[in-house]
Amino acid sequence: MTRLSVNINKIATLRNSRGGNNPDLIQVAKDCENFGAQGITVHPRPDERHIRYNDVYELKKIVTTEFNIEGNCQEQKFVDLVLAVKPEQVTLVPDALGQITSNHGWDTISNQDYLKEIIGVFKNAGIRVSIFVDPVVEMVEAAATTGTDRIELYTEAYAHNYLHNKEEAIAPYVKAAEKAHQLSLGINAGHDLDLENLKYFAENIPALDEVSIGHALISDALYYGLENTIQMYLRQLV
Repeated sequence: MTRLSVNINKIATLRNSRGGNNPDLIQVAKDCENFGAQGITVHPRPDERHIRYNDVYELKKIVTTEFNIEGNCQEQKFVDLVLAVKPEQVTLVPDALGQITSNHGWDTISNQDYLKEIIGVFKNAGIRVSIFVDPVVEMVEAAATTGTDRIELYTEAYAHNYLHNKEEAIAPYVKAAEKAHQLSLGINAGHDLDLENLKYFAENIPALDEVSIGHALISDALYYGLENTIQMYLRQLV
């Protein structure tokens, strides 16, 4: 079964808005695991507007499933953090400074040399590496020569087009995933996956290892409750 990693950035955003510790990020991470999540994802940014760097150290102490840290590896502070914490997985995202949310994958062709170097840094530390890519076969092929263990398919385009034509929306993702599987790359996916589009995606993407979901899941939890929501998402992945 495809694993569900819950991104808890939005919990940190809510906490930070009042300056205290409500909601308690650490307790929420524990609860997510107790409610069935198979991983915890965080995406710290340099301005610490949601996940703080200290949060990452504290989460490492208590996460018992898979800890996945996403971020911009072109920021030395991020690299140092990941090497110090040693999560099970690091997901490399080509964010720009001040970017609100991730909005594109790596150009694995033009950034080939850089990716080989930085991926080697993390793998030498014993950390599994995944890199954010768009559903383009050529980018997947070039990803395979960087040394990465996995790719994470950036799914905003799929989610945006799902209601208009789901077969057309998923087609490039199927091709990209098939190529990744042929090249022995693990396959993750994330961004704007939700209760409406997740099941179809998971059913049609071959060898999908993991999805990372934050915004939609936390938003749904406002109505359905966190435990129930996590179970609802898990049922989409069966």
